[in-house]
Amino acid sequence: MRPTGLTGRFDIDFKAAPPNARAGGPLAELPPIFTAVEDQLGLKLQAGKGPVDVLVIDHVEMPTEN
Repeated sequence: MRPTGLTGRFDIDFKAAPPNARAGGPLAELPPIFTAVEDQLGLKLQAGKGPVDVLVIDHVEMPTEN
């Protein structure tokens, strides 16, 4: 992974279809997220593997009255 080296804040107008946009729906005219990031922002998303923090809840019970 290579960082962009960009610093500071940016005000952008980014438009992309959500992953669940339906064909023929109002959002169908927008580009998919991966295409939009590359076309509108000049960035390319690449898949990668790395460590991820995970929280596992084994059991849950309703609280009792005090």
